[in-house]
Amino acid sequence: MRLLEVILPLATYINMRIVIAKPGLDGHDRGAKVVSRALRDGGHDVIYTGLRKTPEEIVRIVNDEDAEVLGLSTLSGAHDSLIPKICEQLIENRLGSVIVFAGGIIPERDIEALFRSGVRAVFGPGTPTSDVLDFLNEALIRKQNGNPVGVGDDSGWNWND
Repeated sequence: MRLLEVILPLATYINMRIVIAKPGLDGHDRGAKVVSRALRDGGHDVIYTGLRKTPEEIVRIVNDEDAEVLGLSTLSGAHDSLIPKICEQLIENRLGSVIVFAGGIIPERDIEALFRSGVRAVFGPGTPTSDVLDFLNEALIRKQNGNPVGVGDDSGWNWND
């Protein structure tokens, strides 16, 4: 091995298909649009659903778009009921391999319950978008190595651990 030769665990397939959704009645989507733009700039295919989507609509869009990842943005305080419902419906609709992350105003006390529902990362206000890209890269590497990362996988792994 040469002195400068380093083997890094890089994902061989970087471009992921990602749905960014705003569940519930939340009418503020600036953060979701910033994340969508950063993910697109990072080389991913991003589908932004727009505002005020029901859990059923979000699951249908994930299925129709053949998405590998679902990002949920919430500022309304309904994260504790809407996000677990979406995760349940993904699993019920045989979409358990989809990687789910959440962002927005989510109190620290509620994060563990979201992890138990299958969410793999939670990003709060002010999180650098590079953190979201790093999370996706790690999730992809884990997936390529055969480690479970989907919403329906009982892996115990979360980015925030």
